[in-house]
Amino acid sequence: MIDFSLDPELELIRDTARQFATEELLPRHREFEGARGLPPEVQRRFAETGLALVELPESLGGAGLGALARVLVLEELGAADPGAALALDPLGPALYPLAVFGGEEALVRHAAPLLEQPGARAVLAFDPVPELSEEAGRVSGRLAYVPSDRIDLLVVLEKERAYVVREGLSLGPVRGAGLRAAGAAEVRAEGAPIEASFVNTPAARESLARARLYLAALLLGVLRAASEYARSYAVERVAFGRPIAHHQALAFLLMDMESAVAGVRALVHEAAWRLDQGLSAMLACATAFTEACEQAVFVGPNAVQVLGGHGFMQDYPVEKHMREARALSLLLGGPDAARDEAGSLLVRETGPIELGAREP
Repeated sequence: MIDFSLDPELELIRDTARQFATEELLPRHREFEGARGLPPEVQRRFAETGLALVELPESLGGAGLGALARVLVLEELGAADPGAALALDPLGPALYPLAVFGGEEALVRHAAPLLEQPGARAVLAFDPVPELSEEAGRVSGRLAYVPSDRIDLLVVLEKERAYVVREGLSLGPVRGAGLRAAGAAEVRAEGAPIEASFVNTPAARESLARARLYLAALLLGVLRAASEYARSYAVERVAFGRPIAHHQALAFLLMDMESAVAGVRALVHEAAWRLDQGLSAMLACATAFTEACEQAVFVGPNAVQVLGGHGFMQDYPVEKHMREARALSLLLGGPDAARDEAGSLLVRETGPIELGAREP
């Protein structure tokens, strides 16, 4: 018999995250979006839950519970407001290059101070074809978009290395279509000093894989919220004498949306489990992110279509779900980069496929 239930500790973490998201984030998600941030009292209450520290090592005051606990929290927060989830997390996916490249020493030096500053934000920028140029230990250039109006620590991840910048950055606010509760800014650096630099190609790949899983978990929450709201609306909306959910074509569509969410959840949980078990997980993380991005294109617009014209109005949340899903999908190189990497990893693990070849 296969048991897919969570152990009691993980269930408690998930339920705590769901309660916070339902009570603190969901009722005020339009307010947070308009303000491009969260008020201090919400940030304080979230810090008191300890949910931002579930993956941080115990030596740094975290719970050390691993990737699966983290994705459970991110799904619940993402279902309420993924922008707020980013704004509440002082380290976010920037945690991974620091932990993978530099280990506990880098976390103590660069990450730990942010945990003591209310509202502090570390931002991860993936720069595969460098827009930022380095000369004599200083970096200059421009990043067109990061989902934050505040940067206390910028971690730039390239294909083979990562580096840390703390000073010398200027931010210009941009409007941003999605993740507005997290903020949105253009970043410029003019001779900003590099505080630390790491070179290690396998570490860069692992850091990117873990960061993609972080985004995939947020996407999972958004897709779940969109699918659940569309289903609830279809059950209550009556047309031609019965709820529109009882019409066959729409019922099939709602089922397909729910199946898409379940498929993404299975991939996200598998990737997190592999990380926790110390198994190779780069392919699993890239696959989970790619599938989440592809299903965002399916679930988001169809949730809007289920509501018809109402779906485009801010009185209903599905237009926000669609925007948030698309914004998350475009981060870290988007699905195309993740798909290419997944293909390369698959070939590396299984060998090239010869067209026309038959098994004996």
